[in-house]
Amino acid sequence: MWSKTRIAAGLVACGLVTGIGHAGAQGLTIKGEPKIALILFAAKNDGGWSQTFEEARATMEGALNTKIPLVENIPEDASSITPPVERFIQRGSNVIIGTAFGYSDTFKKLSEKYPQVAFLNGAGITNGANLESFYGRTYESQYLCGMAAGAVSKTGKLGFVAANPLGLVNWTINAYLLGARQMNPNATVTAVFTGAWNDPVKERAAAEALIDKGIDVIGQHVDTPTPQIVAQERGVYGTGHHRDMREFAPKATLCSSVWVWDKFLVPEVKKIAAGNWVPAPYGAFPGIKDGGTDIACCGPAVPKDAADKVMAARDAIIAGRHVYAGPLTDREGKTRVAAGAVLGDADLWKMDWFVPGVITQ
Repeated sequence: MWSKTRIAAGLVACGLVTGIGHAGAQGLTIKGEPKIALILFAAKNDGGWSQTFEEARATMEGALNTKIPLVENIPEDASSITPPVERFIQRGSNVIIGTAFGYSDTFKKLSEKYPQVAFLNGAGITNGANLESFYGRTYESQYLCGMAAGAVSKTGKLGFVAANPLGLVNWTINAYLLGARQMNPNATVTAVFTGAWNDPVKERAAAEALIDKGIDVIGQHVDTPTPQIVAQERGVYGTGHHRDMREFAPKATLCSSVWVWDKFLVPEVKKIAAGNWVPAPYGAFPGIKDGGTDIACCGPAVPKDAADKVMAARDAIIAGRHVYAGPLTDREGKTRVAAGAVLGDADLWKMDWFVPGVITQ
């Protein structure tokens, strides 16, 4: 989804969006009914990130009784982003949805140029009076996947194929182990970083190396289903990311951390349609309760009693339980979350530490 350098630069901004945007005192009221257009970073059938938005688009069309045109394979540079956005606006679109971190600066400039148009950008870091970036609390759904992994693993040795050791990846790895230890207190997670969001060759090598070490369940935070495919080939289990990876490895995939963008975008577009829309000044960060992320659970290998515990934990998270509630220490014994406290959003985005039991390669 994002390159290593692009996301590293974005996280320097601290906390995804902290201090970047400021919604105006007066909200935005668009002219007429919402006319939405979607700008996709990759192909609409990429099997991962972009396809989740394509699937949300289909649901949104029914829920909002509208047609949503799109363009796909739009790179993260202004010369590629600006022309299709302006064409949509010239044709009457007044709600533009982007899907990439690298759209952030261009969407900011376009939102200032077209102040009567509402802009939304998935994985962005810029915000303004008519611009709202959004992302999901994937640590919640990965915590639940970790529970399923911990319940099924016979060795207690879990693996995780990840892209880069950045906050939004580290929080998934830590949450994965915290969830697993609800089912097996002695579970460990060995994480391998590929250095790329979408590289099936590196993902295959990482997954095979983990299995060779005796790991029997593999989680992931990369864009392709390769870790699940390798798990099925080698007779172990896995948990997916982005979409329900049972499509690619039905025997191996226990569950998946999935994007459900329509659950966030439909209500948000209705807010825009109602008038006086004020974007969240630091961007929207929905969890399972408000859309964005969820869990697709569970495959037949997960015992019913374990699946029931996973779904009960999901209910608790929706009711307000925080995955990163103290006391929590890191691997060096330093207190990261005090007893009675929870980890704030800024510290989540800056997470550069791992809980005891996480082994990084």
